[in-house]
Amino acid sequence: MTGSEPFRPTRSPKPIEPVRKVRRLGLPPDEAFRLFTDRMGTWWPLESHSIGGARAAGVRFEGRVNGQVVELTTAGEEYPWAEVLEWEPPTRVVLSWHPTVEIVAATIVEVRFEPEDDGCRLQLEHRDWEAFGEGLGHELRNGYEPGWDVVLAPFEARAAR
Repeated sequence: MTGSEPFRPTRSPKPIEPVRKVRRLGLPPDEAFRLFTDRMGTWWPLESHSIGGARAAGVRFEGRVNGQVVELTTAGEEYPWAEVLEWEPPTRVVLSWHPTVEIVAATIVEVRFEPEDDGCRLQLEHRDWEAFGEGLGHELRNGYEPGWDVVLAPFEARAAR
């Protein structure tokens, strides 16, 4: 391998446990779905979870199959975080997730919104860590386990308003 060739991880043959998060929200599924997707830029914690850092200015979620989730910066840069693989409003969205400048592999993020009592239950599953190989796959998974809690906290707060 020369210095000019991009890093290409070897897929892990061993399964890596998905990250799973469940939240109960006081919104009906259609409102929670729109908040999570159409209004992602109103709650996503860009100060801690972005590519552009201090230049991060917003998030655009293109709600359709083959749409993208894109970070926007104050300098006019756009960083694609994900592609929409499945779009089933107001119950489900599936993303090919790769929030890095240099895309070497992607994981899958599936988010479901199910009616429950007077609101809904959000179920997030982040899987396919094997795409990054065994070592890096485990390392990334272990970072996202608490990372999704940080990301979902402002979403829950916004949903509670």
